[in-house]
Amino acid sequence: MDSVGERLRWTRQRHVWSQADLSKVSGVPVVTISRIENNRNGLPKPSTARKLSRALGIDPAWLLYGDDGLNSDGFRAERRDSDDEGIITRLESA
Repeated sequence: MDSVGERLRWTRQRHVWSQADLSKVSGVPVVTISRIENNRNGLPKPSTARKLSRALGIDPAWLLYGDDGLNSDGFRAERRDSDDEGIITRLESA
């Protein structure tokens, strides 16, 4: 999965959620979710990525960048590198 949109759509579909379902759970408008999934907006704002990631139970760094420290489902692997914490901290503070 090369883009944020592909990772978002794939994860949403694994939950068997529509875009409307994800919108209700995350508080992100359906139009924003659609634009992200269709790669029309570039990278979403950090606050949007956090909301979507929380709703889907995935790491925001994986959603945004597809970081290697995460497994294919976007969940943090057991082993953490110290640099991973900096990525998450930067995303959360934005």
